Amino acid sequence: MSDAAAITDLNGRAQRVADAMSTRAAELRIASHTVAGARVIDCGVHAPGGLAAGLALARVCLADLADVSLVPSQLLGAVCPEVQVVTDHPVAACMASQYAGWQVAVGKYFAMGSGPMRAASGREPLFDAIGHRETPAVAVGVLEGRKLPDETVVEWIAERTGVPASGLTLLTAATASRAGSVQVVARSVETALHKLHELGFDIARVVSAFGTAPLPPVADSDLAAIGRTNDAILYGGRVMLWCRGDDASIGEIGPHVPSSASPDHGMPFAELFRRAGGDFYKIDPHLFSPAEVVFANPDTGRTVRFGRVEPEILRNSFGMPD
Repeated sequence: MSDAAAITDLNGRAQRVADAMSTRAAELRIASHTVAGARVIDCGVHAPGGLAAGLALARVCLADLADVSLVPSQLLGAVCPEVQVVTDHPVAACMASQYAGWQVAVGKYFAMGSGPMRAASGREPLFDAIGHRETPAVAVGVLEGRKLPDETVVEWIAERTGVPASGLTLLTAATASRAGSVQVVARSVETALHKLHELGFDIARVVSAFGTAPLPPVADSDLAAIGRTNDAILYGGRVMLWCRGDDASIGEIGPHVPSSASPDHGMPFAELFRRAGGDFYKIDPHLFSPAEVVFANPDTGRTVRFGRVEPEILRNSFGMPD
């Protein structure tokens, strides 16, 4: 049985984190609303949110199967926090829950959807590979977007998850917010696992994971924030994966995993995004991975590293002096 299939009730786990967030709304600078019977938690659209809200938002994305924290870093030669993610359930936390694989497009509304509500919908082919779907009593999702979901969006998600609106919790933050930036940069491990999956590697072999990526200053627009948060992982993300099995297959796949394996590597993401006309799908999908990936094999004791961080690109992207 895969790690993802062994873990049950991802939505219930995330619901408990969301409940705790609601009780601490004033402390976290967030706001809870009822929309068409669903609970909508504003973490960074109209509400100011903050770093603590972002850490909690990331935990929701990960179905509370990972520790998420801010740690100091000297990667950029200046005081700059990094978002650190640690999990012993990487496939369930990152692939069955955190991966932003659901485009929520309803009329003029658009947001990238993540969190365990994806497992309730189960429409993505990824769920066939990892062997995890849910039929939960409640569904919890995170929407990365500039607008709060309205009644039409709530009804659309309720229909696709099979959960009544009264059982939905939708947490929202714009990318250009403190909470939104934290939850995006908390995806270092997720991007490594997804890249491995896309390369045809059996991600069930990954039994534990650790990742960090620098947290950029909040940008003045969502477009600029998308550039900075992606650069944080592409050029500053560092991930260690405890991967069981033979060393030969790890050595073969390893050079293809970091972002440096893509011909688009080396250009700030904002420039790539503009060149692609604002269409993510015109950017080489193999770019989306951490800068550096280390494989530690607990079966053989061997450790190998691939890729490299690019502090100069990060400093330019973040608008930080040398």
